[in-house]
Order: sequence, then structure tokens, then C-alpha cells
Amino acid sequence: QVQLVESGGGLVQAGGSLRLSCAASGRTFSTYNMGWFRQAPGKERECVTATKGSGDSTYYADSVKGRFTISRDNAKNTVYLQMNGLKPEDTAVYYCATVVWATMNGYYWGQGTQVTVSS
Repeated sequence: QVQLVESGGGLVQAGGSLRLSCAASGRTFSTYNMGWFRQAPGKERECVTATKGSGDSTYYADSVKGRFTISRDNAKNTVYLQMNGLKPEDTAVYYCATVVWATMNGYYWGQGTQVTVSS
């Protein structure tokens, strides 16, 4: 099992940037596909981006393409989400998770970090 801890959320004005980090426990981090999900009030949780274990393949939801960048450092057991050009509709709780690539479903989850974008 993998334990995941997110950090880096906060309040930012529209157009601003934030970087989220997700630190994982264990010595097999590089074998896990990792993703960032978000859930806004009254909405379903959605996968916004994911990266394969090796980092050589990525997925982005259309809503974040060109603004968000996922990266990982397997030596540090950490995955990052750089968010630029933030919009009020990006406001949500952001979760990192291990991901089944074929379905983009998560299965080990962090506790989440709040991102609030003011207009």
C-alpha cells in the first residue's frame, strides 16, 4: 500500500499560479502511475492529469491543457502539479492518487488540499 500526502494548496487570484506536491511512502513509487484529481462542491471528482510510472506518458483533461503540468521525481517519491493561469472554476479540493491507466480511476488516495481561486 502507498501513503500519499499532498501540500501546496491555498488561495490565489485568477491568473495566478500554484504548485502542488504529493509525497509518497514506500520504495516502489516508480512502479505507480500517478494522477491529480479534483472535486468541486456539488460536482463529481474528476481526473485532471496523470503520468505513468516512468514519466514518459501523460494525460490532461481538456479543461487544464496548456495551463497545468504534471511532473514526478521518482528519486524523491514525489509528484507535482504546476498550475498556471488559474481560473475561479479551478477551485476545488485536489487529490493525488495512484491511477489505473486504462480507466483513469484512482485507488490509493491522499487526504486532499484545497485550492481556491478568487475572481
